This record gives sequence, structure tokens and C-alpha cells, in this order.
Amino acid sequence: MPAGISLQRKLAAEFFGTFLFVTVGAGSALATSSLASTDPAAFLIIAALANGIGLGVAISITMAISGGALNPAVAIGLLVGRKLKAMDTVSYIVAELAGAIVAGLVLVASFPRSLGNPVGWGAPSLDQPLLSVWQGIAIEALLTFVLVMAVYGTAVDPRAPHIAGLGIGLAVVTDVLVAGPLTGAAMNPARAMGPMVAGVVAGLSFPSYWYIYWVGPVLGAVVAALVYRFVLESKD
Repeated sequence: MPAGISLQRKLAAEFFGTFLFVTVGAGSALATSSLASTDPAAFLIIAALANGIGLGVAISITMAISGGALNPAVAIGLLVGRKLKAMDTVSYIVAELAGAIVAGLVLVASFPRSLGNPVGWGAPSLDQPLLSVWQGIAIEALLTFVLVMAVYGTAVDPRAPHIAGLGIGLAVVTDVLVAGPLTGAAMNPARAMGPMVAGVVAGLSFPSYWYIYWVGPVLGAVVAALVYRFVLESKD
């Protein structure tokens, strides 16, 4: 994590970076909601690109300040890999959730309410009854494993090439293409919770399966952090 920067500035970066990412990611779902049923392939590609590019840009903006976690699961993964202190991790998670919720509320205030119903204001959704909750958790864990491996391999490791925003953004693009139609491919509790909270404000019910977007991503992040720390990280 960047040294010599106050925790307050880091938290501000995490707040605004997550706000930017969720605004772009969830906003793209709202703007193209009509394609969800008429042209699902185009809807998926737009979602993948918007979320991947949006995250890549947000990380590039905030990386020199806070490290560009922008994701409670990534923050926990950094804690497990001993890259982030425990109290800082809690503060990061709070800032990220706040940024995501504010982004969701801004979308509710800015976009026509008629767009909210089919896409839950950009919130990820579990394809039921095709998938069980446990399958949703497993898919989110697997996708987040890929994401956090990309975080460690392109941003955290001192041997990493200087492509952090690009590399991590591309990991999100591929993950969304793999499982976007199944779970929404959130890989990020904040990315899921912000639009879900906004949906409640807009009159929608809070999804009963919300917890898969905490359990799955955190599990995937922890495993990725342990693999990188004990198997791949240089001990020289």
C-alpha cells in the first residue's frame, strides 16, 4: 500500500473510486436495460466492457493514493496477504460501501424510475431456479479468485508489470463474459450492495440471496491471497 499518505486521503480515494466504478457499472445496466431481453448478447458485452473499463479507470485514478482496492473482498484479500492492516481494512470496507451506496442513490435520482424494475438499478442477480444459492456462492468465489490473482499479479507484487488498471479491468471483463448471466459476476460486495440499497429506495425488495455477494467474493479473495502469498510470492 502507498506510504506517506494519511488514512483520510486513502479513504477518500476508496470512496470516490468505488463511487465512479459503481456509477459506470450499474449505470451501463440501466442505460441498456431494454437489451436485457431483446439482445442479451449485446447486453452482456456492454456490461462486461463497462464494468471492466470503469474499474480499470477507477483503479488507475486511486492506486497511487489508496492502492485502488475499491472492493471489500479485495481489501480482505490484501489483509490476508499482509498488505493491509486490520483497522485500515475495516475503514476501507466502510468507505467502499458508502461510495457504492451513494452511487446507487445518484442513479436512482438521475435515471427514469421505469428503468429500475427490469435490472434492479444495476444490482447483480442470481439466475433462479437454474442455480442454487450454493452454486451462486461457488461461481462468485471462482470469479473473485481470478480477480484477486490479477490484483496481486499486476498491482501488489513488486515484480509486476505496470499494467494494474488494465490487467485488473480485463480480469473483470472476462469474468463477466464467463458468468454474467448466471450471478451478475459482481465479485465485489460493494458493487452488489450499492444498487441493492438504491433499489429499496426505488421501491424494490431487497434480494433474499444478497449474502452470496459477500460469502462468495470473500472466500475467493482469501484463497487467492493465500495462494499468492505462500506459492507465488517471491521469498528472496
